[in-house]
Amino acid sequence: MRREDILMLPCTAPGFVRGKPLLEATFLSRPNRFLAIVRLGSSRDMGDRTESGRVTEGRESEGDGPEVEAHVADPGRLKELLIPGRRVYLAPAGARSRKTAYDLVLVDTDGRLVSLDSRVPNEVVYEGLRTRFFDGLAGYPEITREARYGNSRLDFRLSGRSLPDCFIEVKSVTLVRDERALFPDAPTARGARHLRELAGAAAEGFRALVAFIVQRQDARCFSPNDEIDPEFGRALRDAVRGGVEIWAYTCRVTLDAV
Repeated sequence: MRREDILMLPCTAPGFVRGKPLLEATFLSRPNRFLAIVRLGSSRDMGDRTESGRVTEGRESEGDGPEVEAHVADPGRLKELLIPGRRVYLAPAGARSRKTAYDLVLVDTDGRLVSLDSRVPNEVVYEGLRTRFFDGLAGYPEITREARYGNSRLDFRLSGRSLPDCFIEVKSVTLVRDERALFPDAPTARGARHLRELAGAAAEGFRALVAFIVQRQDARCFSPNDEIDPEFGRALRDAVRGGVEIWAYTCRVTLDAV
């Protein structure tokens, strides 16, 4: 580990629970960052699944279902995760007006599930705030979502008596290398702008926090991905010097919940 690495904490808060069973499929291709082509059916037999969501060795078999399109709710590159032939899991879309009938929400990487839905971390953090899971934020009874500050909408604004309001921005992390979680996995000018807004809030006397939610269990520390986006790394370090708090949590991911 490097000296500036942020140690991970396991997120055991009540998180995101799925309402319906997922469908198994095989990933084939990704024509654009929001669209995947998959084949319904498995790329290999299920094998035995443990309580943690890990899958024991199963025998290979060909998926025999139709090819379908699925929405990918993650704008990242995901090159280390979405590899042709890998097992993925789909959630049926609720709205009939959708162009795609499914959301691609999980990928199985060597027996470990990774959540690919960038909307989930916000729900995980919201549940943690609502249930007072985060000790350092338990004094804030009022939670406002999509709060405007400066030229941005930040994910949460917390208010409490005799406390400075707290702005929180949540970032979804899926990339892990050598037990180090990295963000982003694609350049994000929007992410750097959010950090500058948080630093501005801290300078005005507000409390400001960015929460990196790693949607997998196999990370021990977190670092900005300077190789992919050095500007985000600079903005993060500037934000820390400006008083912005950095939190990082791993998640337990199963077919039923995150």
